[in-house]
Parts: sequence; C-alpha cells; structure tokens
Amino acid sequence: MLDVRGVAGQVCVLQLALAVLLVVAAVLALVFQAQGATVREARQRSIVGAETFAHAPGTLAAMKSAHPTALLQPRAESARKHSGLGLNTVTPVVDTGHHVVGLVSAGNRPAKADERIAGRLPLLLGSAAGALLLAVAGTALVNRRLRRRTHGLDPATMYRRYDHHHAVLHAVREGVLIVSSDGRLLLANDEARRLLALPADAEENRRPIADLGLEPRLSALLTSGREATDEVHLSGDRLLAVNVRPTAPYGGPAGTAVTLRDTTELRALTGRAAVAQERLRLIHDAGLRIGTTLDVGRTAAELADVAVPRFADVVTVELLEPVLRGDEPESGTTADLRRMAVRGVPRESAIYQVGDVIRFVPGTPMAASLESRRPVLVDDLRRSDTWRRQDLEGTQRVLDARIRSLIAVPLQARGVVLGLANFWRSDHADDFEEEDLSFAAELTARAAISIDNARRYTREHTTAVTLQRSLLPQTLPEQSALEVAHRYLPAQAGVGGDWFDVIPLPGARVALVVGDVVGHGLHAAATMGRLRTAVHNFSALDLPPDELLSHLDELVSHIDTDEARAASREAGGRAEGVEETVRRGTGSDTDRARPDAGRTGITGATCLYAIYEPVAGRVTLARAGHPGPAVVHPDGAVTFPEVPVSPPLGLGGGVPVETAELTLPQGSRLVLYTNGLVEDRDRDIGTGLDQLRTVLATGADRTPEQTCAAVLDAMLSEHPSDDIALLVARTHLLGPTRVAEWEVSSDPAAVAPVRAACLRTLESWGLEALEFTTELILSELITNAIRYGAQPIRVRLLHDRALICEVSDGTSASPHLRRAATTDEGGRGLFLVAQFAQRWGTRYTPGGKVIWTEQSLDEGRPERGPDAADDVLDQWDDVPAL
Repeated sequence: MLDVRGVAGQVCVLQLALAVLLVVAAVLALVFQAQGATVREARQRSIVGAETFAHAPGTLAAMKSAHPTALLQPRAESARKHSGLGLNTVTPVVDTGHHVVGLVSAGNRPAKADERIAGRLPLLLGSAAGALLLAVAGTALVNRRLRRRTHGLDPATMYRRYDHHHAVLHAVREGVLIVSSDGRLLLANDEARRLLALPADAEENRRPIADLGLEPRLSALLTSGREATDEVHLSGDRLLAVNVRPTAPYGGPAGTAVTLRDTTELRALTGRAAVAQERLRLIHDAGLRIGTTLDVGRTAAELADVAVPRFADVVTVELLEPVLRGDEPESGTTADLRRMAVRGVPRESAIYQVGDVIRFVPGTPMAASLESRRPVLVDDLRRSDTWRRQDLEGTQRVLDARIRSLIAVPLQARGVVLGLANFWRSDHADDFEEEDLSFAAELTARAAISIDNARRYTREHTTAVTLQRSLLPQTLPEQSALEVAHRYLPAQAGVGGDWFDVIPLPGARVALVVGDVVGHGLHAAATMGRLRTAVHNFSALDLPPDELLSHLDELVSHIDTDEARAASREAGGRAEGVEETVRRGTGSDTDRARPDAGRTGITGATCLYAIYEPVAGRVTLARAGHPGPAVVHPDGAVTFPEVPVSPPLGLGGGVPVETAELTLPQGSRLVLYTNGLVEDRDRDIGTGLDQLRTVLATGADRTPEQTCAAVLDAMLSEHPSDDIALLVARTHLLGPTRVAEWEVSSDPAAVAPVRAACLRTLESWGLEALEFTTELILSELITNAIRYGAQPIRVRLLHDRALICEVSDGTSASPHLRRAATTDEGGRGLFLVAQFAQRWGTRYTPGGKVIWTEQSLDEGRPERGPDAADDVLDQWDDVPAL
C-alpha cells in the first residue's frame, strides 16, 4: 500500500496530503477567527463601559462644573484600573437640552488569541487524526480490492499487457471471438470481423450470436458451448476451420473462446501437400520394406506390395532371365523377361502369370521403356493402339477390368537394366500424370538397387555353394560298420564353412568327422576344403582322434601365421604404392583410402572327430571347440555324452586334447552336427539341445535318413543364419563268427600252428581262394613280430567287405618298405606283403602297434596264385624258405 508506484499507494499519499492541507487550513482559520472574536468582544465591552460612564450619576454635573477634570479624572483612573479597560470608545454626554456637554472615551484590552486557539486545537487535531485514519483504512480496502481484481498487477504492467494483447489480438491472421455463456459476443478482433462480416456495433452492444447473420451451423456451434477442433464451416464464400474451447477452466467467466482460420485458399495446397507427404511416407516405407532379403524374386514382390494400393491399383514386375541366375544381363528389347510379381488383381485374371516368360513386342510402352531406359506414361489405355499390340485378347480383359492408365519404368542399377515395373490405375482413381513419372522412377530405382544387390549375392552365393558342394563328399564310401545319412544346408545369408566326412579306416573301423569354419563366403568354403583335405591326410596315418586334432590345430596355427605375414607384406606394399601415388599427385581418393583387403586366417574353426570300431562297438571321440554328439540308444533313450572339449583349432596353444570312449550297443544312432542346428539368433544352445533331444526321442525305430528328415523338419528355422551339417550313423557290430583271434608265443615254431588255424578259418568263411596269399602274408608278419617285436603278440582275422589280417605286438618300432640289395640277407618280406595285399599299413596303440593288411573279396580281381608268386620271387635268388 505504501508503494507510490501502485494505484493504492498513490491514492494513499494523495489522501495524506489532502488531510495535512485541511488540518493546516483549519488551524489558520481558527487563528484568524479567534483574533476577530477577541477584537469584537473588546469593542463591545468598550462601548458598554463608555455608555455606562457617560450616563453614570454625577457625570453630567461634573462635566458642567468649573473643574471637570479634577472631578472626573480620579473616577476614570479608578474605573480603568479596576476594569482593565482602555478608554478607546468615545461616548457623548448630553444634557437635558440635548446639548453635548462632553465626551466619554472607554477602551477594552483584547483577550489573547493563543488562549482561544489552545482551547480549540485538541478537538481540531483529534478530528484530523480520525479523518486521516478513515482515509488510510479506506485506501487499504480499495487497494485490496484492486489487487484482487487486477491479480496483483501494477498499473504499468497492466497497461503494457493491455497494449501487447490488444496489438496481438488484432495483428494475428486468425479470427478470435469471446462468447459469453448466454450466447452474446463479448470480443472480436479485426480478422474475425473480416471473416464473419460482423457489424461495427456487434461487440459494443453485446449482441447475441444468433442476431449476427451467420450460417446456421456455424451459429449453432458458437452458442453450443461444446469443444471443437478444426471443424470446417461455411461462412459466405469462405471455408473456415473453427476451434472452440471453454474459458472457465482458465479463470475467466463462463463462456467460450473461438478461433477462426480461413482454409479456402489453402485447400488446394493442402491437398497437394497431403499427396507429397503420403509419397514421402511411401518412399520411407519402401526403404524399410524393399530388400529385406537377398532373394531376387522376394525383392520384386516387395516392390509390388509397397506400391499397391498407395500409388497404383495394380503392379506387375518382370525381370530379365540372367538376373535370376545372378548374371549381369545384356540390354535389349527382345530379351526374355520372367514375371516375378502381380499385385492388385487375382493372379488368374492377369495376362501373364507369375513365372511366365514374356517377350514384349517392339513399339509397346514396355518395349519402349526398356529401349529408352526411361519411364513411359500411357494416360489412357483405351486410346493406345501400341499397347494392344502385345495381346489383343489379354489387353481387352485389362480394359474390361476398368484399368485406364499405365506407367512402365525400367528397373536399372549401375547403368544396367534388370527388368521392368508396370504401375496400373483403374477408373476408381485419378489417371497417372506427368508428375507421377518422377515418383515412379524414384520408387523403382530404390527397388532396383535392392534387386541388383540380391542378384550379385545370388551370383556369389551360387559360386560359393558350388565350391562348397564340390568340396563336400559327393558320395559316401562303402563300409559295413555304420549306416550313415547326412544333410548339408547352406545359410540363407551366405555359404559357410561347415563340413562332414565319413572315412573308412583299417580294421573295419570308420571315422566320422564334423567341422565348422566361422564366417561365410568363398573364403570360409575354401578354408573348409583345406581342413577337410588335412583331416583325410592325417586319417591316412591312422592317428587316434586326440593326435589328429593336435596335428590339425598345429596346421591351422601355421596357416594363420603365414597368412598374417602375407597380409602384412601386402599392406606394406599397398602403403608404399599409396605413398608413391600421393607423392606424384596421381590417383584418386578412393585409391588412397581403400581399406586393407588382406587375407584372413582360419582362426575359429571347430572339429569333432570320432572313430567307431565295430568289433567291440567302441567309439573314441575328441573335439576342438565343437558341440558334443548325441546318442540315441536302441530303446529310444537320448543322451549327450560328456566329451572333453579343447579350444578351437588354431587356438590350442599346445593344450593337450583329451578323448572319450563310448561302448554302443548294436542299433544305436550317433548324431553329429554343427552349431547351426541347435543355435540361432532366436534360440540359445540350451533350448536347441532340448529340442534335439525331444525330436530324437520320438522315433526310436527311425532309419538314419528318417532321423535326418525329422530333425531338420522340427528344428530348421525359416531363415537359417548359419550353415547346418548333420550326420546320423547307426552302428553295426561285426559278429563273433566273422572275427578270429589267436595269441602267439615268441617261439618261431608257433608260426606254423597259427598259420594252419588261419587257413581253417578261411575255409569256414568260404575264402579258399585267398589261402595262399593269406598264408604268405601271415608268415611274414608273424615272423617279423617274433623276431623284432615283443609280447603280447596277437593275430586277428576280420571277415568284412575285405579280408583283414592284423598282427600286433608290444613294440612301437614300425617296419618300412624298401628294396633290398643283392647282398642283403632280408628286407624282402614287406615287399611281398605289399604285392599280395590290396592295402597294408601300421597302426599304433597305447601298448604297441598293429600291422594290418586288406585283401579284396571281389571275384573279378585277378587271383594271386603260385604262378603269380613265381613271377615276383624270380626277382631274388636268395629268398629264404618260408
């Protein structure tokens, strides 16, 4: 209230000033009034005194005496002293004859004015103080009421806001109305007056909205009090977008605030903007929906799916035949195209079905588009004779389906035409116009890039698959220990490095191999081929699984080291070349910034190697970073045996590989696989193993082929992200009747009894034709074991797909085939063994070694008899007697 900047403060100061002025004026008036009253009273008293003295008895006589002064002076002095009056008033003294005989002068001393003022001043000041208090209290009440009404705003702020709001209200290009709750117009800005053609006194007289001459629907909306958002109403020849909101929630009285926006001029622009916005959304959606896979046909179908119905009613897409194979097509209007997609009409009603080969007739819009490599527009197909050249009957069906306009756009990327996209509209939509050509070309160009990427991927994928399949086993080798079925499925995103193998080993044994090279593409496939070849080579040495994986790990480490060095040298050479190019100022930025394309190693390969021995039904396994096998027992039970895991190949770092041994009953199924079968982006390996267990357990009597099919049907995802190699082997045992074994003492005389027993066994097996060669081979091998080996010495015959002779002893010294000199006493026995046996070799065991031979049971093979033996023995004259 004391703030002089506020209205209340200014009023308070003004009232205080007025009160002070009134008090000062009252005091001055009191002073002047007191002084006047004192003078008048003194004058009256003087007159009374003079009159009294003049008419007093003796005054007349004294006046007429001879000495009036002597008589009257003492009396006058005495009267003056006792009354305190001065003789200032003159009164005549007359006689009976009305003659003035003398004058009486009487004066009065005025009373003091201060005494009079002092008596009245407290009343005056008290009244002034009371009036001042009333003024202050009134000011406080007025101030409080003003602040409540003005929300605490000072006059300057109120004035500034009023000016600002008034300027904004009339400057905006939207009409603003304030309507009271009873439907009267309280406020209207200039734009509202213009849009509604309001009369000049509409606002001043608070006229009802219903009396303003507005359209009935608009008038009803303004007086209804309901909320509205961008409702379009007619006002004269204008279309107004009307927004209505209540004012009460914002502190004002009940009523509504209305905004009006003229949309007449913007209607056409809005329509075009909506079309442009829709096309921008369509281009955005095309970027998201076209090219989701690297499949040429799927990408073409995605283009049609995106364009219908948002741009065209019907879309057809045809691709040149070489594109489907991944090749780069040659341009030409006479080339064959294959229809890949039809959208918007039933396939059976189209002129050409999906998969049909089309050759467009020269002069048709499609042929013209392919030849010119530019979009071609036919705004009215009914008037186009060139379009009907392709097929009169088929084009008539199109016209009967009320298709009216066409845009044919070539699919081209990197300057190469890949095919053709045709956009059709019916009479239900606007015909295509010239401005639609650029949008159709842009939409098609986006699809063409994806199709070209898919085409190039198809080429690389086909090449990689061809290489991959050429490196995998084309046929499985013949053997009787296992019944094997296999599957290999390349990843959809690219060929990887998964492989499998079945390798027959001596002694009727079979090696099963499953491996995986991390990565995709040609490098992974080539790496897989190198590793598969290395496994075959190491298997030829008949190494146990742990030693084979150790050698393979060492080989991979050497390959990685060599390739790292090669990549370093290539990078150094490129760096020198770039430096020279920069120094000379030639070459492009791309040449300088080309990333290192050096070779990559094999790090990340895994392998599982298992050897199955059919005599005892024993499996020896070792793995390097690879998932373990699954075993399905004859009763249907599924187990995942614990096999010690070693680091992946190339990462072993000298860590020894451990093995596991399993004994499987006949009819068991051994399931080997790569991680692509049980692990995917949407499935962890634990879930995959559980699913595999469930699938394997549901078919105990399945064959390996049936098992492979059931596993892939249940576990193969729609879009596998990794290769899958699956190997299912059902075990067979070599029965006791087809195995013969003898212990041999270290006495040379023991050779003959063992040899005779072997010949009897051959007779029981019906292999009399092999008796001579078998006798020769066993004699040499047993004699060498007794002479150079150590106990225990054993001989074993196996009747499998070949006759297998094994002689084992307790030493690890291995015999070597060589040509004996003329003077040598021995050294010719192994040569004879090699001549008469189909294969022979040495296998090392924890307790020594095994020398083995195989002889074919094929009846078409020339028999080895005494005549053939003589031809061999004639080469030496000093062959000792057997």
